[in-house]
Amino acid sequence: MPTSRLLSLPLLALALGGFVVGSSEFIIMGLLPEIAADLQVSLANAGLLVSAYAMGVVVGAPLLGPMLDRAPRRQAVILLMLAYTLGNLACALAPDYYWLLGARLLTAISHAGFFGCATLLARDLAPAHRKASAMALVISGLTIANVLGVPLGAWLGQSTSWRMTFFVVAFIGLLTLIAQFLWLPATARPVRNSAGSWSGIMRRPVLHTLLVCCLSSVALFSVFTYISPLLREVSGFSAQLTNTALLLVGVGLTLGNLLGGRLADRGIPYAVPLAMLTSAVALLSLFVFSEQWILVMAALLLWGVASFAISTPLQIALVEQAGESASLAATLSHAAFNLGNASGAWFGGLWLSAQLGLPHLPLFGILMLLMTATLACWLPKPNAVQHTQLSH
Repeated sequence: MPTSRLLSLPLLALALGGFVVGSSEFIIMGLLPEIAADLQVSLANAGLLVSAYAMGVVVGAPLLGPMLDRAPRRQAVILLMLAYTLGNLACALAPDYYWLLGARLLTAISHAGFFGCATLLARDLAPAHRKASAMALVISGLTIANVLGVPLGAWLGQSTSWRMTFFVVAFIGLLTLIAQFLWLPATARPVRNSAGSWSGIMRRPVLHTLLVCCLSSVALFSVFTYISPLLREVSGFSAQLTNTALLLVGVGLTLGNLLGGRLADRGIPYAVPLAMLTSAVALLSLFVFSEQWILVMAALLLWGVASFAISTPLQIALVEQAGESASLAATLSHAAFNLGNASGAWFGGLWLSAQLGLPHLPLFGILMLLMTATLACWLPKPNAVQHTQLSH
């Protein structure tokens, strides 16, 4: 199969799905002040919308994983994207805070299932030496959402209403559904005797990798959840400059995701702890130079690159170690990341509620990164050959 297959319409349809999911997941970070004001809740309570979404992914992964393993992946991807689109429509129509909280929770349940199915389908469509890059390409839809969807959605929400942003995401979800229905090839039903197997998940290397996935997200989202108020209130950024900063973070996330795919393909050891230490340096720069807007921008770009360079290598390592439970592991990886998202947003809210100061919030992220980098040094080394043999 030629390398150009990575740019094929099926993979593009999967990446579009990643874009929709990423836009809905991360866009709320740029709209927290507007949502809090409109629904008359505190900023900390608005931050729980991030936690609710993340916990929806955590709950949805073990519930959907075994069921999705028994369904053809094309069918599963399309059904999950339909549920996601309807969920975003419910968010746009939310009459109050608790409705929005519930809609975010229900929407998120399909998140882990979608990425688990989509990344494995992408892997199956790619040549043996490009499987990690194909998986990264799907996830790049999520990171491109940070480049385009998040800042544009924040601008739209600030210019009109935050509800309009969710309406637009739902519309893009509808277009994505059409693309997936037309472009995704028919797929066979996975082998039943490996469906939903937990035996491969309970191995120590798999649990170790899941723990690193979770803690890396705690470090990221403890700061990223509150990045918009941090830039406005601490760095003195205007709303427009804040949106530009979010765009820069998104560029970094996209570059980091693609870099992570290349690192996983080449099997470079120590990539994960190195990326975490680099991310810690970026957060330290954000803390020290918080009032120097040029240095803040540079720190945000570096932070974005380093934060997402770890994602694909961790997922590849997880799928390899899970063996016959690869499908369930791919789904649980997103549950682990989003458990970290929820915990990070919650810890960040505790930090603010305890009056420890918004300017000092990056210090918590640094401490988490240093601890996680230490744990990551003992991750099992990827087997560059094994993951090419895991297709169902």
